[in-house]
Amino acid sequence: MGNKIQRIFKENKGSIGIGAMIVFIAMVLVAGIAASVLIQTSTTLESQALATGRETTVEVSTGLSVVGISGANTSGLITDLAIIVRTRAGSEEIDLAQTVIEISNSTVKNFLTYDDATITLADDVDGTVFDPAYYPADATHFTIIVLEDADGSCSAADSAVINSGDYVILGVDTTSCFNGLNPRQDIWGLVIPEDGSPGVIHFRCPNSFTDDVMELQ
Repeated sequence: MGNKIQRIFKENKGSIGIGAMIVFIAMVLVAGIAASVLIQTSTTLESQALATGRETTVEVSTGLSVVGISGANTSGLITDLAIIVRTRAGSEEIDLAQTVIEISNSTVKNFLTYDDATITLADDVDGTVFDPAYYPADATHFTIIVLEDADGSCSAADSAVINSGDYVILGVDTTSCFNGLNPRQDIWGLVIPEDGSPGVIHFRCPNSFTDDVMELQ
């Protein structure tokens, strides 16, 4: 009788031990799976955070700055605009071939893209930047007149890239866009690069055009 009771206790004890082992192994497997999911998720989030950080840095630091805007006075109308731009401090390189100019007189709004058939280098500027040959003859394009480009990054029709220290003129034909600009006319717009902050265009034409070249902004 005593031996029989002892065997029952031993069998029950063995069963409990096997059950505990099964539960322990299941817990280890669940913990391993959960850890794997957490590691994968944290790696994905870290990659996304790094990519977002890089993109944010580029967006914040990169951009165009409008240094000034001049206009060519022809018989009492501004017929061409010379928009001088450069990169902002600390900016990445900017490809002007991918840049868009938005310009409006509050009645008409035009979106201009780069005319790769017309780029004028600094050495080719002869006397005045308002030579009609340097400017487009339509309301859909702008041209480039290079003022300063030490490294030659903006030296060809298929290489319109500017970086630190470069100054270029974006030429706009206001005759095609607005039938010319009149005195007291408000003009606004943006020079929008592919990445980064746009340059701002905002000025009001003087009450009268007394010079051949008018400083507008």
